[in-house]
Amino acid sequence: MVGVVRGVFAFARALGPEKSGGLGAAIAKRVGPLLPAHKTALANIRAAYPEKSDAEVRAIARGAWDNLGRTGGEYPHLGTLFDYDPDSETVGRTEVDGIEHFLALRDDGRPGIIFSAHLGNWELPAICAARFGLDATAVFRAPNDPAIARVLHEIRSGTMGGLEAARQGAAFAMQGALEKGGHLGMLIDQHFTRGVIVDFMGRPALVNPILGKFARRFDCPVHGVRVIRLSNYRFRLQLTPALDLPRDADGQINVQGAMQVMTRVVEGWVRENPSQWLWMHRRWRAPATKPASGASGAASS
Repeated sequence: MVGVVRGVFAFARALGPEKSGGLGAAIAKRVGPLLPAHKTALANIRAAYPEKSDAEVRAIARGAWDNLGRTGGEYPHLGTLFDYDPDSETVGRTEVDGIEHFLALRDDGRPGIIFSAHLGNWELPAICAARFGLDATAVFRAPNDPAIARVLHEIRSGTMGGLEAARQGAAFAMQGALEKGGHLGMLIDQHFTRGVIVDFMGRPALVNPILGKFARRFDCPVHGVRVIRLSNYRFRLQLTPALDLPRDADGQINVQGAMQVMTRVVEGWVRENPSQWLWMHRRWRAPATKPASGASGAASS
């Protein structure tokens, strides 16, 4: 099976990133609407945008399938997809808004946390960190298929820095990275059964609180990073300044409040580019209880 996956990736690599991404998009837009996940996407979009027409809702869903397919088609090209060079006069495939924050994180001698979401090609920030010498460990969820998981791990290992699979005991490895003064990167926009309740796009959702817990324990800077898919097969990475996270009466970071602040940043990203987010995921599975008042806090953006 691994040989079959390698063959598919070799074919995609031979096509080049543009054609490979386009083929992935065409397949996803054709097959995606036939899957049960499409109903989930439509329901999520309608709930988030009750004012939009059915045609607008379906257009966002089609865009989401397009983005997912392109991202899949681009995996074999991750090694060359990120080509940002601040010293070059040539405009590349990737641009970075906020590179000064990456460099400050790299040079401040402190641990740091970077959260992200499934937007654009969400693999690129980890590659950016590695290219610019930022000691970062990216937390990822391995695909269920072992063959695909193995090939993707090979690709990620060749382009990114530290990698940590989301699994039993991963928290100890994540903590270890921060204790050594490293940085932790993690996607926070998916349902987490044992999470804390936050408001996301007007509805309660459960989010993994681990980044909030680490922010509280290490009192380190927390930044958000997103990827925007641009026209002409280009990308823009944007890293926020450090967020201003809410604190309790003792001056320590409030975990749930911190996760609400991060989630609010993600919500803003999604609303700016709704067709580039992963709407097919069952994000809203929290009890019908509103988050505690005062949990939202304030964030720099």
